[in-house]
Amino acid sequence: MFKMKKLLLATGLLAMAGSATAGYEIKLSDKDTITFGGYVKLDARYVDGNINSIVNDYWVGAGNVGDISRTSFRATETRINTKYVHGDVTGFIEFDLHGGGGNEIVSNSSNPRLRHAFIKYKNILVGQTWSTFVNTSALVDGVDFGGPLNASAFIRQGQVRYTQGNFQVALENPESDKGDSSQDSMPDVVAKYTFNGDWGNVSVAGLARQLNTVGGNSESAFGYGITGKINTYGKDDLRFQIHGGETGRYVGVVAARDLVGEKVEESKSYMVAYRHFWSDDIRSTAFYGKTSTEVADTDRRHWGVNLFKSYTKELSFGVEVGNFESVDQNADSDYVQFSAKYVL
Repeated sequence: MFKMKKLLLATGLLAMAGSATAGYEIKLSDKDTITFGGYVKLDARYVDGNINSIVNDYWVGAGNVGDISRTSFRATETRINTKYVHGDVTGFIEFDLHGGGGNEIVSNSSNPRLRHAFIKYKNILVGQTWSTFVNTSALVDGVDFGGPLNASAFIRQGQVRYTQGNFQVALENPESDKGDSSQDSMPDVVAKYTFNGDWGNVSVAGLARQLNTVGGNSESAFGYGITGKINTYGKDDLRFQIHGGETGRYVGVVAARDLVGEKVEESKSYMVAYRHFWSDDIRSTAFYGKTSTEVADTDRRHWGVNLFKSYTKELSFGVEVGNFESVDQNADSDYVQFSAKYVL
């Protein structure tokens, strides 16, 4: 049996090397399959203004203020994943190359970065993956990585999750951002219910945490999210995210922090995006996202419009123009970005 599995695996790898179809599933036995996936992506980007993202290569919720006129080429969004299924048990692991560690003087190397690593058995999931607070179908179809991350629930972390039908509840990794994380003894609690049908889906999520300040205080924090993807005309769809309360690090990718000094930050975020198909192989998305906070009094905004052309099921090209603005810092930058993507 072991030799047969090795033979099937070798045959599958040869097929994968010579095939241009998307996704590669290898059947090892009646109960066992292994799947290889991911994509290769190149991004060419030009930013002009007086603010640059703190991560340089894509917009998040914060930026460094200063004159910028920068062109860059990168392939670090490229990723690869593997899924192994044995009956009711699924194991999944995925890496991309946003881990950094290289330079542009010699080889522009980049370290792999863990995105997902989890085990799922029936209704139970354990490991690292998207937080239960996140509705991935409400993320934007953008050229820039993730679209308006400044106003989106966007976080992956370790957790234990239970799913029953449309309801999910999880204990997730605690982290008192800008506080004393050495005192984070209580896990974050996240619950979500998703309404879905042919019309699309809407999720309602709640978040409860204990945050620990540098001064030694423990503060309760609560937040909520209403997110979804609504099918409109033909293949078009409307995506939205609304968040409020003390969501902190769960929303906006550092547009809001958990704590500002000894105070828990409260924020409001919303994002809306409309995707239109001009034809079966040409589509566009227009999006806008904004996050504002009460304690730090921040105001971060991001809009963009893009156009994608699919030449095959696996190969597509895209271009996007937009603007990122940090109102509280009186700074903004325009950008244009081109991408080429090949799905494995």
